[in-house]
Amino acid sequence: MEERFIVIYHIIGDKSTALEKAKVICLEQTVEVGDELVLDGFIRDQVIGELEDFFAITNGIYEAHISYAIDTTAYELTQLLNIIFGNTSIKAGIRVHRLNLGAGILSQFSGPRFGIAGLRKIVNVYDKPLLCTALKPMGKSAILLAEFAYQFALNGVDVIKDDHGLTNQPFCPFEERVKACVEAVATANQKTGKHCIYVPNITAPTTDIMGRVYFAKKEGVGGLLIAPGLTGFDTMRSLSENNEINLPLISHPAFLGSMVTNPNNGFSHAALFGQLQRLAGADASIFPNYGGRFGFSKKECQSIAESCKEKMGHYFPMFPTPGGGMSLENIPDMLTLYGNDVIFLIGGALYSRSADLGDNVRYFLSLVGRDTLRDTRQCVST
Repeated sequence: MEERFIVIYHIIGDKSTALEKAKVICLEQTVEVGDELVLDGFIRDQVIGELEDFFAITNGIYEAHISYAIDTTAYELTQLLNIIFGNTSIKAGIRVHRLNLGAGILSQFSGPRFGIAGLRKIVNVYDKPLLCTALKPMGKSAILLAEFAYQFALNGVDVIKDDHGLTNQPFCPFEERVKACVEAVATANQKTGKHCIYVPNITAPTTDIMGRVYFAKKEGVGGLLIAPGLTGFDTMRSLSENNEINLPLISHPAFLGSMVTNPNNGFSHAALFGQLQRLAGADASIFPNYGGRFGFSKKECQSIAESCKEKMGHYFPMFPTPGGGMSLENIPDMLTLYGNDVIFLIGGALYSRSADLGDNVRYFLSLVGRDTLRDTRQCVST
């Protein structure tokens, strides 16, 4: 019980109110009883949270560093999340800002299986941003989506994922779509000599997830897309640590938005889309890009990207993957912010720029300094 980890909270209120909230967090996140009911001895000394530091950030916002004994987590991701923010998440004016988990916690989980270096090796692109797109819109048949996948792969897209709304609809069944898209991408790769991967969405009811995962693995997919806000973070962790699966995981932010959109509650962008994603084994974390249709600021996106790649125990850095209404014209500015270790998820812009999907892809690649135009033209002409 000697080793502890720290959660940094931002608390709204005047000094006395915020300090009282911090003291209540120590109890609420562990023993869940009033301080008067905690007897001296083991529980008070070891189990309840301990306020390690408390100071003002700005007028009306205070930062509290609260430590917890690692044994309180039972070394389970679900209980760790419960300790971090369980009941306190229901209270107003408290936000998880950062996690200082330490070796004792981090050693219990594997983190990203592939990370940036591993995913680069799979797609064979080492020094430039990767390009990802989504198969859409919902309502297209598996055959039509596979035709899109073929054109995208043929012209230089690195990662082709299902749109997160594609699951197992009658008009586009999961198994039919996976078969068709795997074949389409493989045919394109054979022509180009490139290593584009198709990543199906395996977000599904708990009883169906593993069946879809193993089917996708058998068919030869290059990775898996999952929305941990819908399935649970520990589901993603279990997939990442499963040696039989051994596929990169791309995390989608669906259902997580309300956890960051109020600056006074929930999680900071860096903690939710960076630290928690790596803790649960994501190799790439999708999040809304600044300037798009979701309202994230440039500063918030920068904090996510830094959290994806900063030192975090033995964990591999993972790819920040900004998307959501991204404009091709903003690529130069995004390159300045994110650098080369980024996956640009561009969906609608690759469809809408012109009717020629191949030309749209080639134009994007030119914007990030990847000149594949000559090779692609040769492939298309054959």
